[in-house]
Amino acid sequence: MASTRISIFPLGGAVIYPGLQLPLHIFEPRYCAMVSDALARDRRIGIIQPQGQIENAPLFEIGCLGRIGEVEALDNDRYNIILEGESRFQILKELDVTTPFRQVEAELIEEPANQQLAAIERAGFEREAQRFAELQGYTVDWETVTRLDDVSLINGVSQIVPFDPASKQALLECSEVSQRCELLIQFFQFFGHQSDFDDDDNGATLQ
Repeated sequence: MASTRISIFPLGGAVIYPGLQLPLHIFEPRYCAMVSDALARDRRIGIIQPQGQIENAPLFEIGCLGRIGEVEALDNDRYNIILEGESRFQILKELDVTTPFRQVEAELIEEPANQQLAAIERAGFEREAQRFAELQGYTVDWETVTRLDDVSLINGVSQIVPFDPASKQALLECSEVSQRCELLIQFFQFFGHQSDFDDDDNGATLQ
């Protein structure tokens, strides 16, 4: 597959998946410039996690390209946007640019078609997810959850779970939904008895 140039928003602890949405408040001048540039072109930016909290930290290899959907322009050139996930990508190299925001050359990842979980996988996931939610005191609309298709369910949970950045990255890098489901179950079991999660991670709830 041919490579493509992507303007990137390095954001620790935040991921997005194809077909899902991520609300973002853009206030740093360099990322406001990135959004302005994207709106003037193809409305696309990449979300990817940095491997650390220092300025210009190295990036993980896998991120997700998103298209800016809804836009609210605020004072001082700030934005509220809704990013719509389109495709995961793998960085080939970071580019030497003069823009205030970073850019990469990347290859888009083609997702396997018609992915489904086996009935036993789905049941095991829902059981562990409910156990994890109860231990953490989360309120979840399980009736709505049970109506979601497998890909929407597993990717949606992977996007909003309050795990550490490395764990969220590991989920993003899974090549198939069944692999991501298995890893989620392992994380539910591992993190289930910990109570020090940041409840405000990503500002999202599972509905």
